[in-house]
Amino acid sequence: MSSARPMAECAPPRDVSELDAIRAAGKPVVMRGLVSDWPAVKAAGDGDEAIVRYILESGVARPVRAIAAAPTEGGRFFYNAQMTGFNFMQGQGRLDAFLADLLTEREKARPHAMAVQAEAIGELLPGFHRENRLPLLPGVDPHIWIGNRIRVAPHFDIKENIACCVAGRRRFTLFPPGQTANLYPGPLELTPAGTPVSMVDLADPDLTAHPRFAEAWSHAEEATLEPGDAIYIPYCWWHGVESLEAVSILANYWWNDGQAQGNGSPYDALLHAIMAYRHLPQDQRKVWRGMLDYYVFEESGDPAAHLPEHAKGVLGPPGPDLFARIRSIIRSALG
Repeated sequence: MSSARPMAECAPPRDVSELDAIRAAGKPVVMRGLVSDWPAVKAAGDGDEAIVRYILESGVARPVRAIAAAPTEGGRFFYNAQMTGFNFMQGQGRLDAFLADLLTEREKARPHAMAVQAEAIGELLPGFHRENRLPLLPGVDPHIWIGNRIRVAPHFDIKENIACCVAGRRRFTLFPPGQTANLYPGPLELTPAGTPVSMVDLADPDLTAHPRFAEAWSHAEEATLEPGDAIYIPYCWWHGVESLEAVSILANYWWNDGQAQGNGSPYDALLHAIMAYRHLPQDQRKVWRGMLDYYVFEESGDPAAHLPEHAKGVLGPPGPDLFARIRSIIRSALG
């Protein structure tokens, strides 16, 4: 297959208003050098041992969760052959031991794939957290990802994301939400990433098994981040990530300020919708699609605009009280 389209790039935003302009465009973008002044990035420039030493000397507050896959998996964290579980093992232990093993694996022609994923930096590495900040998102708690040459299948997050490359290069391949059907999502309830992952192997796509992926690939955007670079990933964009070095570290910031306080989880609602609508007769599903368009997606405008305020009920203005009331109704219905 041909190469994916290069991702757009921009200068690092200088303030929140410039970041908001990037977000408003609704497209992924690479911000070269956004965190190049971080002490951690500078330590990584002195070599693998230097960044490991920096992390440990910054103070480690607790054990970490880690995953590992056999060399035969080629660095890809995915399902096992039977799709009854995953092709990696999980465990918990000391970060210094994990980092020592990470350095040891560098010397092997076929290393184990190893990763510590999505650990809260403020809880795990308080010193690192103090010294490496992103002023654009002062209220967002970052997470850290540490590993070697690994591949994470395309998946989506129900949040916006800024991912900052600290050590080692990382290749990001992104697809817009509208390509979901062409990415062949795996199971909803058994997933290594929290949300469904694409069943397509980006390194070796099987167009016989997944013919629609050719269309998804025509919409793909790709970028390789160097230490100090960052990428903005919009809400629910699919992204596959490949770490290209024997020691690879990334810090990311997830947030969702478009969700009203107390609002329910859209992903949970999707599961409920599958239960409620998917197995109805086709003519009834069509009726309920129209209902959702009217009440939820407001294709005809505010569905309660014609009602007096006191009679709008669950269609009233969003807020904690409204959502608590809706939850109470749902609990009663499900019970």
